[in-house]
Amino acid sequence: MARSEQLLDDLAEGVARGEVPVGIFGDQEIYDRELRSIFGRCWVYLAHESEIEAKGDYVLRKIGEDNFIVVRDEQGEIHVLFDACRHRGVQVCRSDSGNTSHFRCPYHGWTYNTKGDLVGAPLWRNAFGGMPKEGNGLSKVARVRSYHGLVFATLDPTAPELEEYLGGMAWYLDLLFGLNEHGIEIIGAPQRFVIDANWKSGSDNFSGDDYHLGTLHRSVWEIGAFPVPFRENMMGYHIQASPGHSLSFSMAPTEDEPGPKFFGFPDDVAATFDTSRISEHQLDIARRSRVMVANVFPNFSILALPMTEDGAHHPPTGVMTIRTWQPHGVGQVEIWNWFCVYKNMTPEQKDRAYRAGLGTFSMGGAFEMDDTEPWITVSRTGRSVAADLLDFKLNYQMGMPGVGIAKEVPDWPGPGIAYWTRYEEGVQRNLYRFYADMMRAEPGSWPKLTFE
Repeated sequence: MARSEQLLDDLAEGVARGEVPVGIFGDQEIYDRELRSIFGRCWVYLAHESEIEAKGDYVLRKIGEDNFIVVRDEQGEIHVLFDACRHRGVQVCRSDSGNTSHFRCPYHGWTYNTKGDLVGAPLWRNAFGGMPKEGNGLSKVARVRSYHGLVFATLDPTAPELEEYLGGMAWYLDLLFGLNEHGIEIIGAPQRFVIDANWKSGSDNFSGDDYHLGTLHRSVWEIGAFPVPFRENMMGYHIQASPGHSLSFSMAPTEDEPGPKFFGFPDDVAATFDTSRISEHQLDIARRSRVMVANVFPNFSILALPMTEDGAHHPPTGVMTIRTWQPHGVGQVEIWNWFCVYKNMTPEQKDRAYRAGLGTFSMGGAFEMDDTEPWITVSRTGRSVAADLLDFKLNYQMGMPGVGIAKEVPDWPGPGIAYWTRYEEGVQRNLYRFYADMMRAEPGSWPKLTFE
């Protein structure tokens, strides 16, 4: 049996016991299979509509390791186009973002409009007279959908609809991004930085790894960057929203508890949050929430929390970051990090949130670098000969029956399976169960998208 097949068998059998074979973080065959079975099939986050507001606006993004152009055409429709000329496969988009009416291949000049249609080439009659332009445009993804302005795409024509794929996670995306009628917008271009780690470490962490906060991010409290003491911050919920998708809330027991509320956003912004697009239960959860961290399978993560880059001069304010963990080889991940704000925030509030985010959880932030060293060594262990020979398994048993204090919550008002407190790793086991199912699924078949 190939080593990759053995690793997947070990994962599928072991995750119920809280065991994950470390080799999935370092095996080349596993990685190659992920590009097809995970990124080649799942719905993948690419951009936010606020990044391409005008007709002709585009950004260059990735599905797996491949480039795609996300562009708004002259009629306002969004297209996701494979960045490869149909003539020789040359990349046609040479800028990360911009505004254009056409994309022109630098090799032979084949030219495409913002719908991806081939519209011409040099000396067309001499070179291609009689050949139809139709059918020779840029290739498109199988489907593209937008949810709260978040643009997702899939390469698999058999994929379920986005809302079905998100399942219960849609309820929690509504809770954060639908708090008011204005929605969110992106501030600035995405930060991009590469570290020598496997992409799954980021998805694992943002599925709800809160246990590391008191050790790895201890300095957050020492310098006054975060206003909730560690012990109180661990009080909250872990939710397996639906297969593969997980999240965590740090939450006050009642709305009468002192702040921060609404993830630390200013009171005058919070006053605009209502139930015009969400329920009373969703509003109550948001009101009591200090932190929300979530991962939409496979690699789209969300973080909302009160932070400050300079506690001596600025109180913490709400920071919202979304990010993707772009696979960059089995031992590298390129992190794409965007900062979001609610559109109705004042310019001063937006600037304050942006600066707080830049100083804390960003490429140059005080705490972003905390995670990178452990993830680097996870990847190194995943490639280890000793780990292979010793049949080394990672322990994901926190929160299982008889392990720790976390207990399942029978009356949680939202979808999914919820646990109190955050000393729990079922959210990560949920990630790896679905991962194992996707990796072993036959083309055209899909794992169950709801819990039985």
